[in-house]
Amino acid sequence: MKTKRKGMSYAKWGYIFLAPFFITFFIFQFWPLATTIYYSFFEYFRSGLKIIGPNFVGLKNYAAMIQEVPKYFSNTMIMWLMGFIPQIIVSLVLAAWFTDLRLKLRFQGFFKTVIYMPNLIMASAFAMLFFTLFSNSETGPINSILLKLGIVAEPVRWLSNVWTARGLVGLMNFLMWFGNTTIILMAAIMGVDPGLYEAAQLDGASSTTMFWRITIPLIRPLLVYTLITSLIGGLQMFDVPQILSNGQGSPNKSTTTIIMYLNQHLFSKNYGTAGALSVLLFLVCGVLCVMIYKLQSKED
Repeated sequence: MKTKRKGMSYAKWGYIFLAPFFITFFIFQFWPLATTIYYSFFEYFRSGLKIIGPNFVGLKNYAAMIQEVPKYFSNTMIMWLMGFIPQIIVSLVLAAWFTDLRLKLRFQGFFKTVIYMPNLIMASAFAMLFFTLFSNSETGPINSILLKLGIVAEPVRWLSNVWTARGLVGLMNFLMWFGNTTIILMAAIMGVDPGLYEAAQLDGASSTTMFWRITIPLIRPLLVYTLITSLIGGLQMFDVPQILSNGQGSPNKSTTTIIMYLNQHLFSKNYGTAGALSVLLFLVCGVLCVMIYKLQSKED
């Protein structure tokens, strides 16, 4: 009588290889997220050496945040837009130039390396550089140059004016990220079928027409990806304005971002309020990303 041999099952190996990811995700992401949501409904802070709570307060923390969040959310979005709008425009132009075979640009490798290099610099180091360059005193490098050239009669107080301080944050974000965005958009443009451009040329289409009618529609998924990732990064903006304003969000809290406001509660050990703010930030980020995705999907 022949014995029937059991076939070897490899299904378990799939679960074994997936297990490290899920274990790591649960410990370092899911559990902290669940704990944050849980403590957002509690009064839990330190008063001197005494720990108050955790005492259940329901939606009290959220009600307090709703009064404060709009101001810091608007600060964050303004500074993000001041950096993102020129970033996407310049990146699109550079990506179109570098991928246009008719222009025959020389030293492309060199220029690609140069525009990407600011992305490799730590944001904190970049912020310290700008803090020194745009010092309010007349001995600051930028003010010194402007005074010697006679462009200004007195030192410009870059960090004491609302819009110049916000502009510097936007400028730094632009300089740090436009190179990375250019590389992504170049990859998207190079993925477009060259036959479409050849057919358009035979029909007498100009370069501008091909850019708006062929390139932009076909790289829209990458544009949406760039917009969403940049928006998430903008909502998480912290190190640049923190260093540039010396942690004060000056002038008049105009450069205080949501994460800087969250950091103040974490520093003061107010875990309940910090948890509520984290959950609100998570919800706002999720809603904005879904809105952008739905709008683009609807157009498609």
